[in-house]
Amino acid sequence: MLQKIGVNLKHSRINLFFMNKTIVALLRISLGFIFLWAFADKTFGLGFATTSANAWINGGSPTYGFLTFATKGPFADFFKSLAGNNFVDIVFMAGLLFVGATMLFNRFVKWGSIAGFLMLVLMYLAVLLPENNPILDDHIIYALVFLGIFSFSNNRNKELV
Repeated sequence: MLQKIGVNLKHSRINLFFMNKTIVALLRISLGFIFLWAFADKTFGLGFATTSANAWINGGSPTYGFLTFATKGPFADFFKSLAGNNFVDIVFMAGLLFVGATMLFNRFVKWGSIAGFLMLVLMYLAVLLPENNPILDDHIIYALVFLGIFSFSNNRNKELV
């Protein structure tokens, strides 16, 4: 029916593929920047979320503030016990750097998506139940975006219907 009125279905599928590819690329690059910015700010204390005095390179803990003051809910005691732990700081910062770099540079995107998803789910569990909405917060939304990027990167060589 659509071909009778002059709509080329193959051309429409190609446009849809490139539109989806562009949206996923913009989401991937945006998340990469968010994670790399968090890494840089926590490492060097750029004055946004972390002051220079609390920077990682100046002896501050990148996890202490969040895990000490933001955690609540059924898992709060567990997450508070991790605050300031050197191993947790190193793993967290490595995760920020890895996820940010994989998303921004479009390499190992599947692994970066998995790592980003896991980090965000853990952050969500640390603040369970969220302050502004009893179910959803930005951690879950970003985690879902990582699932979408993972799914798209798994299917990018297959024809979209």
